[in-house]
Amino acid sequence: MTIKEIFHTMDYGPAPESASEALQWIADRGGIAGHYINGKWGPLRDDFPSNNPATGEKLAGVTKGTAEEIDTAVAAARKAQPAWAKSGHKRARILYAIARLMQKHSRLLAVMESLDNGKPIRESRDIDVPLAIRHFYHHAGFAQLMRTELPDREPLGVCGQIIPWNFPLLMLAWKIAPALAMGNTVVLKPAEYTSLTAMIFAEICTEAGVPAGVVNTVTGDGETGAALVNADVDKIAFTGSTEVGRKIREATAGSGKALSLELGGKSPYIVFDDADMDSAVEGLVDAIWFNQGQVCCAGSRLLVHEGIADRFYTKLKARMQNLRIGDPLDKCIDVGAIVDPVQLDQITKMVDANTDGETFQTTAPKGCFYPPTLITGIAPASTLMQEEIFGPVLAATTFRTPAEAVQIANNTRYGLAASVWSENINLALDIAPKLASGIVWINGTNMMDAAAGFGGVRESGFGREGGWEGLAGYTKPKGTPKALKKIDAYTTEDGTPAHPLDRTAKLYIGGKQARPDGGYSKPVYSPRGKLLGHASVANRKDLRNAVEAMNGAKSWSKTTGHLRAQILYYIAENLSARAEELAKRIKDLTGKSGQDEVDHCIRTLFTFAAWADKYDGQAHGVPIRGVALAMKEPIGNMTVFCEDGWPLLGMISPMAAAIAMGNRVTLIASDPFPLMAAELYQLLETSDVPGGVVNILTGDHAELAPHAAAHMDIDAVWSFSGADISAVIEKASTGNLKRTWVNHGKMIEPTARDMLAAATEIKNIWIPYGE
Repeated sequence: MTIKEIFHTMDYGPAPESASEALQWIADRGGIAGHYINGKWGPLRDDFPSNNPATGEKLAGVTKGTAEEIDTAVAAARKAQPAWAKSGHKRARILYAIARLMQKHSRLLAVMESLDNGKPIRESRDIDVPLAIRHFYHHAGFAQLMRTELPDREPLGVCGQIIPWNFPLLMLAWKIAPALAMGNTVVLKPAEYTSLTAMIFAEICTEAGVPAGVVNTVTGDGETGAALVNADVDKIAFTGSTEVGRKIREATAGSGKALSLELGGKSPYIVFDDADMDSAVEGLVDAIWFNQGQVCCAGSRLLVHEGIADRFYTKLKARMQNLRIGDPLDKCIDVGAIVDPVQLDQITKMVDANTDGETFQTTAPKGCFYPPTLITGIAPASTLMQEEIFGPVLAATTFRTPAEAVQIANNTRYGLAASVWSENINLALDIAPKLASGIVWINGTNMMDAAAGFGGVRESGFGREGGWEGLAGYTKPKGTPKALKKIDAYTTEDGTPAHPLDRTAKLYIGGKQARPDGGYSKPVYSPRGKLLGHASVANRKDLRNAVEAMNGAKSWSKTTGHLRAQILYYIAENLSARAEELAKRIKDLTGKSGQDEVDHCIRTLFTFAAWADKYDGQAHGVPIRGVALAMKEPIGNMTVFCEDGWPLLGMISPMAAAIAMGNRVTLIASDPFPLMAAELYQLLETSDVPGGVVNILTGDHAELAPHAAAHMDIDAVWSFSGADISAVIEKASTGNLKRTWVNHGKMIEPTARDMLAAATEIKNIWIPYGE
């Protein structure tokens, strides 16, 4: 092609990147991806191949890690961790050195990533590698600041980390950088398809002076990952499918291991009729065809304002026809290869099975490629609108009003990300808080940075990676918690009532006292064996009724912090007026003076009332012309199994934290001392607490725990109970992957900030500005 022809057609000629250095690097290491354990390369076995997706040719053999090799890596990490945790400054220097060396080897990393994964070299070179480097620079700063800015936190210990194949190097950086910064050591398992950049990173660690055992990588497939989940680690950090995430949640239940899950998504891309249409089309190309659509936060559901749908689709189809598909090492390519024939087959089957709407496809070369695809006119309930395809396939529908757009956008079990396109900033900022997602991009998409947390809600998982909020998942409160001693209810000596009149505490549901569905109650005795009264025994139907009441009180989450503070102060005022009576009641139940507990309850209510309008979000300093706002939002419906030993404070403290942040809560009162529930709901009835915001049940914690944890309309379960229910709660929570905070038989003494953090989700809203 002549220069004249090039300027006439404006076609791109080939601009291939050489793979020779990367291939030689593999050959120099025996052509095998293997383990890096305790600063040394482990066994190199050609157990299965790692292929180039674009050509199908074998790149390297991969060693499949065994359970014994995982244990060896964990032992090395365990041995190295105490020394690594000692000096934040030394960690900062090493993380900085890693970042500098990654810059030095950036071209090798980029080429290897494209060879191994199939993504265009432009993406790995200009997005993946720079952002991975940015994470190590950013977290070097956190390592330096940890001692002064997080003085009451310490590292978890050894972190097992499992990463996916769609962003092998970037996910490695997201996991390893914060873990190392906070003084943890790691055992990382790369994806079976894409282990090669992890090997380069391991060599960089050696060159940067990372002490032996601090970073370990073990290659393998799902069985190797399962062995890591079951190993003696203190945390599992997983990025991957929701299906596997559920299995990991179930496998770690009751183990005491910290867990973060970044799972699937079905992100809405909402275009209003006043949007800059050309910008929205270009943004959509990035949202769904970036990395061949193999992105958990891909904007795979297009929602277009009905009045502009036809024009928008026409522009989008024209843009699709100009997308260049082919060799990932060609710098002129827009869409590369699907990672593996197995994934290609899955995408093909899902699209071929669809009979709804109209399908528009471009063309793709032979081999492991799939053409960019647009399917319009399908219903929101369609499989392609509900299930993650994880490929270059866009499902589209229309909406008429902003309210309908929100309804369709939230009609999914996922909640990872969303994009909103509108030139009306008032409309955009009205929509963003209403979307059930961990991230919202306004007039943009796929904006990510080490300074801003990334993660979702619902079945997109829990926990955040990046920013201050991401550090919480790699630290714990300082100190060793004591074992919790179960408190048994007192029994009778002679059954003589302590009061002449029978006293039966009812349940409190929807702002009203309610008899238990089962019709049963149990006697409650004083330490001297006197009958103090009867407490209702709640069952799963009572719990269901409490959930319905919480659902009916959703407007509480929209109230101002000032209003919530006023009500908490009012509860404290009414409690104070009855302080002497309540203290005596506590003494009757427990045999111990109740004055300190009542005083503590009043202080606690004042504390959370004070925080209700002061637990602020943040404006993250991200490298764009704009801002990323970290908004702290309520989780939703919560159930709390209250501490046994503090019959009033055990209810007041989690209740105050939950409702201060706008949650609705159902309290399961102290098992041995349930009669204080009646005192609390009498306070609530006189303190202007709307019905359904706080519900109180009494009954057997072990009986109610599995029902609360499995309930699909409960968003979080806390347990401070003396009953052995932590494992039950974590295991049964897999249905909707609800947030759990349990004690594992240990005495938890959380700070107010700990409780507020557990009562909120962080939504990062990215707002670029300027023309």
